Amino acid sequence: MAKAPVLTPRADDFPRWYQDLIGKAELADNGPVRGTMVIRPYGYGLWERMQAEMDARIKETGTENAYFPLLIPQSYLTREADHVEGFAPELAVVTHGGGKELEEPAVVRPTSETIVNEYFSKWVQSYRDLPLLINQWANVVRWELRPRLFLRTSEFLWQEGHTAHATYEEARDFAARIQREVYGDFLENVLAIDFVSGRKTAKERFAGAVNTLTLESMMGDGKALQMVTSHELGQNFARAFQTRYLSREGTQELVWQTSWGSTTRMIGALVMTHGDDDGLRVPPRLAHIQVVVLAIKGDEAVLAKVREVGDRLRAAGLRVRVDDRTDVPFGRRAVDWELKGVPARVEIGPRDLENGTAMLARRIPGGKEPVATDTLAGLLPTLLEEDQALLLEQSRARRESRTTDVSTIAEAAEAVTAGGWARIPWADLGEEGEARLAEQSLTVRCLIAQDGSVPDAEDAPGNLAVVARAY
Repeated sequence: MAKAPVLTPRADDFPRWYQDLIGKAELADNGPVRGTMVIRPYGYGLWERMQAEMDARIKETGTENAYFPLLIPQSYLTREADHVEGFAPELAVVTHGGGKELEEPAVVRPTSETIVNEYFSKWVQSYRDLPLLINQWANVVRWELRPRLFLRTSEFLWQEGHTAHATYEEARDFAARIQREVYGDFLENVLAIDFVSGRKTAKERFAGAVNTLTLESMMGDGKALQMVTSHELGQNFARAFQTRYLSREGTQELVWQTSWGSTTRMIGALVMTHGDDDGLRVPPRLAHIQVVVLAIKGDEAVLAKVREVGDRLRAAGLRVRVDDRTDVPFGRRAVDWELKGVPARVEIGPRDLENGTAMLARRIPGGKEPVATDTLAGLLPTLLEEDQALLLEQSRARRESRTTDVSTIAEAAEAVTAGGWARIPWADLGEEGEARLAEQSLTVRCLIAQDGSVPDAEDAPGNLAVVARAY
């Protein structure tokens, strides 16, 4: 008799499958205020691992962590016209505090370019103070009209980097370095998520930036998700806040700046990229629980063996959880761990004890097989690396097989409506074609060069526009 499905099948209703999985894998719940979320321990464990991996990469670039206030004077945002216009519909504004009306309303930060520049203008005096490389891990609020857990919430967690440089070239190169060495490396080698790296069109560019770099990934239903962005801010904020430095030549110059960020949206991306009809599949390098060792029954000898195997696997450098909750039915526990996407389950019962074996269930490729318990510590690291590679291979194969090269707007719309992406020469599309696609809820996710690299300029000859329906 086939087991009843725990989740709505993806092919039947992908959005419902996503919501089912978020809840049943205990990743998050909706918060009490519309658009907010409570991240549960298992979901937060994924975020902590993401933080740790990205934080290490960020620090390798010479960037240091700091913290800036949650509340920003409203007047700060009005100093950069494009910035305030871009964020105005999303702002949450505090008008009262301590029982009194505030002399000046305070904005709950939607991003920190303005307040960072207020302090950069104090900290930067000469060329010796540059480059100034700062990152913060924080929360932001952007009032969301159509919330969806992890993907679009009114409050979310993120990191935001802010840097100041002496020249345009230094700022440009640093923004590209972050995109490549921090974000690209993290997505590929930790999340096992394939991506396209490109530059945003003027319509899609970050408010106040002169150029926005993006990494776009294809989800399981063929839609696109903007994973991370890195912005060249030029001198726009430096001019608004008079962030200047004394050059080697003795002249006062405006700094050149970047900002860049990644968010808890990546947990949603993880679900939609790697999840299947049985639940989540977590890449082993990311997983805060790589192996769960389950006791099938409450026999004392079995419990002792389960704990011994857990200790041995931890000693081998694996992240292990021992599940000896034998008052909970084994089948329920196995399904729960499968939903959570733990890469490997080691199941031990009385019969396994007699045979010196355990049943090894691999979540990513699927399947079960008996394995000698004394070989697990040497075997599992190799198998987990195989599973990590398989997830990236599957993610890349999906994007490549569902991306179509087209030459007309109609063909682009047809390819995307069929559940994939389209590539069309930007010269054949242009801003007018971009607007026409937007009427059908289709967007130009980014511009890429013919060889798939990031083009030097938006209007560079041979640019291709990547068109998709997006989250």
